[in-house]
Amino acid sequence: MTIPDGGPPAPEPLRPSRPDSGDDEYSATVLASHWVQRPEPDPDPAPAPAPAPAPTVVVDTGATPGDATVLRFGPGVTAAIARRPHPAPPTLVTPPAPRRRPQRHALPALALVAAVLFLFWRQHSASEVGVREVSVTAARETLGCDTTAGIVGVVRTDGRPGTLSYRWVRSDGTSSDVRHTTVARGQRQVRIELLWSFQGPGRHTAVAELRLLSPERRSAEVGFVYDCP
Repeated sequence: MTIPDGGPPAPEPLRPSRPDSGDDEYSATVLASHWVQRPEPDPDPAPAPAPAPAPTVVVDTGATPGDATVLRFGPGVTAAIARRPHPAPPTLVTPPAPRRRPQRHALPALALVAAVLFLFWRQHSASEVGVREVSVTAARETLGCDTTAGIVGVVRTDGRPGTLSYRWVRSDGTSSDVRHTTVARGQRQVRIELLWSFQGPGRHTAVAELRLLSPERRSAEVGFVYDCP
């Protein structure tokens, strides 16, 4: 093996083993690391160029109305925007709630309620008349042939207004319907009349009763004689 001047000796080529060879001492040779030639690093590498900043587009809205919009490019535009004062957000004013108007049916309903209360008060106050006395008298104690008896009932009150309910009951087994009479304010006496007619011969003792039903129950009666020979 020949070593050239000025460098390390050249490596010997590897010889493959032959199976038919009788040389048992042959083996592959591994080269040392100092025999491998690597490219030497550059002593003064140049710095990698910095990536160019992306252009920034800014729309200037500070112009007066009618001016053209200005577009600005460059790396310093972002800082200028950061220094620019931001306008305050507008204040939202909540409108006042609309006033509720009275419904159209409110007044008729109130009028109806007032009318019902008035009628109830009138009916209630009308029944508060006080009764002091009930009496019944006959025009004549004895009646002749074919005569009509005049019976008068008198109800004395306390002068308050109201309504009296009553009926006449006769001794012959008949009675009248329930009747009503109105008492005015300040009226302290009410007259109630009954006409009872008799015909034919005979003698009969008759009794007429006045029954007061309201505002309280009271009664009074009177007797007379029908005599016809």
